[in-house]
Amino acid sequence: MRELGRANHATAWAGRQTAKQQQLRPPRRRSPSWLESPGFSRGERFNHEKQILAERMAGELRVPLVRLIDGTGGGGSVKQLEEFGRTYVPYNPGWDQVVANLGRIPVIALALGPVAGLGAARLVTSHVSIMVRELSQVFIAGPAVVEAGMGESVGKEELGGWRTVSAAGTVDLVAGSEQEAFELTRRVLSYLPQSAWRTPPVAAPADDPDRTADELRAIVPRDRRRPYDMRRILELTFDTGSVLELGRRFAPSTITALARLDGHPVAVLASDPLVYGGGLTAQGSDKTARFIDLAETFHLPIVHLVDQPGFVIGTAAERAGTIRRGARALAAVYQSTVPWASVLVRRVFGVAGAAHRPHDRYGLRVAWPSGDWGSLPIEGGLEVAFKRLLAEAGEEAATLKAEIAERLEAVRSPFRTAEAFLVEDIIDPAETRPALTDWVHDAYAALDPGPRSTTRP
Repeated sequence: MRELGRANHATAWAGRQTAKQQQLRPPRRRSPSWLESPGFSRGERFNHEKQILAERMAGELRVPLVRLIDGTGGGGSVKQLEEFGRTYVPYNPGWDQVVANLGRIPVIALALGPVAGLGAARLVTSHVSIMVRELSQVFIAGPAVVEAGMGESVGKEELGGWRTVSAAGTVDLVAGSEQEAFELTRRVLSYLPQSAWRTPPVAAPADDPDRTADELRAIVPRDRRRPYDMRRILELTFDTGSVLELGRRFAPSTITALARLDGHPVAVLASDPLVYGGGLTAQGSDKTARFIDLAETFHLPIVHLVDQPGFVIGTAAERAGTIRRGARALAAVYQSTVPWASVLVRRVFGVAGAAHRPHDRYGLRVAWPSGDWGSLPIEGGLEVAFKRLLAEAGEEAATLKAEIAERLEAVRSPFRTAEAFLVEDIIDPAETRPALTDWVHDAYAALDPGPRSTTRP
C-alpha cells in the first residue's frame, strides 16, 4: 500500500491498499483504490484535492474505487465564514470525477458512521452503497439542523438509521459489523470487471451446469391467486450460494440480485409474489432502471425470472407517478445492449409485463407450463370487456359471467401461445438451470466491453 499526501494533515487519504484491506482483494486481480473520508477533528481542515486525486487515480488507472465515508465528507461549516472573512457560492469539488467514474469503474461506498450532506451525496453516487447497522446513519442534514430548520425533533436512528434508509433505497446493503461491510465489498467486486473496458470475471465453476431441480415442477401453485417463494427459484437455478440480493428492503415487490451461472456473473431481475402479488410499483420502476444501468455499465447479461401481473394500481399508485416512472424503466430495458434471457414463470400482463425483455433484438425466452399472459388477466379484465353485456343480463349476469369465463379459460393455455410461436419454447421447470447455463456461454461470447453513456447513480 502507498498512501498519498501523508505529509498534508487532512482527513482524506488515497492509497492503493492497507493491511486491513489486503484480505478483501479478489485473487489475481488488480487491487482497488481506497478513499477514506472520516469526520473532522477540531482544528482540522478537509483536503478536497486528495479526494479528487483518489477519484482521478482510480478512474484513469481503471481500477475499482472503494469510498470509506464517516462524516460530512468536506461539506463545510458556517464556522468557516469567520475564518475566511467571506462566504462562497456552493459547488462540489471534483464532482466531474465522481460522475465520470460511474461510467468507467466499479464504485462501492461504505458508510462507517454518521454521514450527512456532501458525504451522503458521495455515498449514494456509487454503484453499490453499504452501511453498518446501528453504527451508521445517513441523512441530508442531521437532527440538530432538522430541528432548527423544520421544527422536527428526531433522533439519529429514526432520521437516518438503517431501517429508514434501506427501505428508502438510499443504501443497497446493510451489514451487521464493519468486518461484514468489508466482506460484502469484496463479494460485490467479485461479480464486476475491473473497469467498463473489460468483461466480468468468470470464476471456476463450483456447481454442475446441468443440475436439474425437480422441486421447481411444483413450486408455482395451480391456484393463480396463491403466492410462492421466488427466492427459492433463484437458489435452485443459479450457482449454489452465488445469489447476492441488492436493495431487498426497498421496493420489495421487485427483486434485484447478482448471481453466477456456471461461474459467469449475471444480473438477476425478478418479482416477489408475496408483495403486491409481484406488481411493479413506482419505486420498483426506479429500482429496475438503476439495476439495468449497473448491468449495462459492467456488461452483466440479464436473467429475468418473470411473474409480472402489471403495474400496481389505485390512488396511491397514481399519486406516486407510477406510469411515468414505469415508462422510464421500460426505456432502460430497451436502451440496454447486454444479452437478455427471460424465463416466463407465471404472469406477464400489460405494459409492465411487456418490459420483460427488449423486444427489438434477440434474447433467449422460454416459458414454464404455469405461464399466463395477456393485456389483462381474465379476472378483472372480463368485467371491463363485457361490462355492457353483463349489465344488460340483469339477474342472469352471474351465469353469463361464468359462461364467458369458461370460454376464455379454454384458450388460456400457454401451449396455444407456443403453437402460434408467440413464445419460443415451453420447458420443464426442472431444466431451467441447464437452459440458462447453455445460454450464458453464448452471452459472454457476444459481450462488447467499453464505457456506456447512460450511467446514472
